[in-house]
Amino acid sequence: MSRRLAREVAFTALFQVDVGRCRTKNALMRSMEGYNFNSEEEQFITDLLTNTVEHQDYLDEIIKKYLVKWELERLSAVDRNLLRLALYEILYRADIPHAVSINEALELAKKYGSTGEAVGFINGVLDRAVGEAFDRET
Repeated sequence: MSRRLAREVAFTALFQVDVGRCRTKNALMRSMEGYNFNSEEEQFITDLLTNTVEHQDYLDEIIKKYLVKWELERLSAVDRNLLRLALYEILYRADIPHAVSINEALELAKKYGSTGEAVGFINGVLDRAVGEAFDRET
């Protein structure tokens, strides 16, 4: 299994939690149906989903900070959840380089994006968030 597929499964579950008001555990089970994940892969997916949901309020505050003339509630559900997932990785998963988290979010945006501008929009928000975080560390 690739981590890209794992992120896609976590993203589809996160989307169900957000839009369908599905319980995290149920969304996870539905999203993983039909795949043959080993325990390490399942743990990665579970970590992405449960921790993104757990930190959602904080992640949303960061997203709001970098939205230019836009509101979180007006974002498409796809864009909103891709931003949440990528920011969770960037802020809490030191084992994943920021560039990888951003690139993976952009690839998922190409596949699921609601508009042709979704990729550029997501890239801009994540670049600003990472740029400020990096500036603070140096």
